[in-house]
Formats: sequence, structure tokens, C-alpha cells
Amino acid sequence: MLDPQALYAFEPQALAAVEAAFGQGGSTGGSTGAAGPVLLHFFEGFMDAGDTGAQVVSHLLEDDGRVLLARFDADRLVDYRARRPTMVFDRDRWASYDAPAIDLYLLHDAVGAPFLLLSGPEPDVEWERFAAAVGQLVERFGVRLAVNFHGIPMGVPHTRPVGLTPHGSREDLIGLYPRWFEKVQVPASVAAMLEFRLAEAGHDVLGFAAHVPHYLARTAYPQAAVAVLEAVQAATGLVLPGAAMRARQDEVRADVDQQIAEGDGELRSAVAGLEQQYDAVAGAANRENLLAEPTDLPSADELGRAFEEFLAEQGDGPDA
Repeated sequence: MLDPQALYAFEPQALAAVEAAFGQGGSTGGSTGAAGPVLLHFFEGFMDAGDTGAQVVSHLLEDDGRVLLARFDADRLVDYRARRPTMVFDRDRWASYDAPAIDLYLLHDAVGAPFLLLSGPEPDVEWERFAAAVGQLVERFGVRLAVNFHGIPMGVPHTRPVGLTPHGSREDLIGLYPRWFEKVQVPASVAAMLEFRLAEAGHDVLGFAAHVPHYLARTAYPQAAVAVLEAVQAATGLVLPGAAMRARQDEVRADVDQQIAEGDGELRSAVAGLEQQYDAVAGAANRENLLAEPTDLPSADELGRAFEEFLAEQGDGPDA
């Protein structure tokens, strides 16, 4: 493997900012400690139903005091022809170019507590080298807990609370959330592989997958983003209120309710069926695998197709 440190470069103010925030700016010489910072990370390009992770990152980056600590070599890590960056053409010239960036920031929560955020497009290549580079940063800054998050489409109704699937390196970090899955094989992502490698190295890691209704997976669903923020707060002690996203929840709920009420009976029946299934499994306190409840409900594709067809007839989807 080529030198992982060559994948990123520190900004001039980086170490001084870390020293001021955490009282150390160099190598901690070992595993994480209780006083170390939290690292949140999310990468665009893999599954993120309801724009869950994207909304959380956008909210966090509203911090006016954010400090760019390090920038990864996106030119090496991103396949431009697979995910072409955007440009703006203004009458007779190219006016701007939106270059991809994988950046590490120093941010502060609502009460001024510092933490780290790593975000950007998911690397297309050199995953192991990238994970090793992030591992170096985790060691250098004494990160005590690395947390990732995203949304997944699920057969759940929008009329019920958003569920979460947690995963991590220790049972006490994961908590008492219901277990929705047994052992499954799924396509890998950089976030999942990074969590795996950090755990292998003895670091504490935690992840949250928010359950987004199938039929809303392609729209921004603030309910899922708020659920993630609350879970991250509980796990880390950070104060991440997300007032703007909370304010959007009622608006989005009313919008979706109206679309469904004005739709055909098949769509309403499908949502009612999901409600019955959700209520049934929520009441089964002793059941470990909540997807084990047998039921004759429409598939994800059927439900999503019905909803998309209705929205197409209306001309516009929910303003989510």
C-alpha cells in the first residue's frame, strides 16, 4: 500500500485550532481516551434514503465557526466520469466549477463543545488506503468515538416514529434499540468498511441507519435526519438541536398526508397495511427479529411505484 498520509494535507491553521479546541495538536501515541473528540463521518454516493445523512451534514456545516483541518486528494479518489462534477455556463463562458471535496472540519455544537466532521463524495478507489489515512487522523487527534449515519428504505409508514438500526464495536455503545436484521450479506460502502477497520484497530465506532418509508426514499425526509441527530446526541453527549429540520417535519407530514388522501384507494390501503404491520411488530416486545412477522403486504417496488405514479399525475412531488 502506498503511504496513506500522502492522501491528505493539513491546512495551515489546523494543528493550532485542534490545540485550542482539545488541548493537543499532535499524536496521542495510542488508543482513544475519554477526553478525546468525537468524529462524525458521512460520504455521499452510497445509499442515503430520504437524504438523511446529507441533511445532517448540511445542518452541521452551518456552524459559522467551522475550521477546515484537512483536505483529502479528491482528484485521486473520485472517478469523475462515473460521477461528473457540475459546471455553470453563463451565456458565453464557463462561470464556475463545483470541484469534489473530501474534507475534515472542526465544528462546535450548540453549547460550544468541539467535534470533528469528515464528509464529501464516497471515494471510488483506494478504499484501504483511505481507511488507513482516516485511521491516522483518528490516532493523531485522539478520537474517542467515530460515528456514521445514513438512511435506508424500509417497509414502514410515515405515520409512525422513525426506527433506527444501530451497529458498532460494543454492545454498550449500540444500546437497547430493537434488532431489525439477522445476518445478511450486503454491498460494501466506504463508511461501513471504515467502521470495520477502525473497530479492528481497537477504536470505538458506532453507526445509525434511519428507516425511511420506501415511498419517500427519494425525497428529503427531515424526520429521519432528526432521528439521527437525536441518536448521535444520546451516544456522544453533543448538543445538535436541528431546529430548522424539526420545523420542517410537520410541513412534510402534512404534504405527504394530503398527497396520499388525494391518491387512489390502493395507495391508502398500502399505507394502512404498513401501519398494521408496524403496530403489530412494535407490540411484540419479546421478538428479536422484527421482520419475522408474516404478512401479505405490497412489496417495496409496488408501493413505491404506486406513489411515484400518483405524484407524476400531480405534476410535482412533495416539497420535502
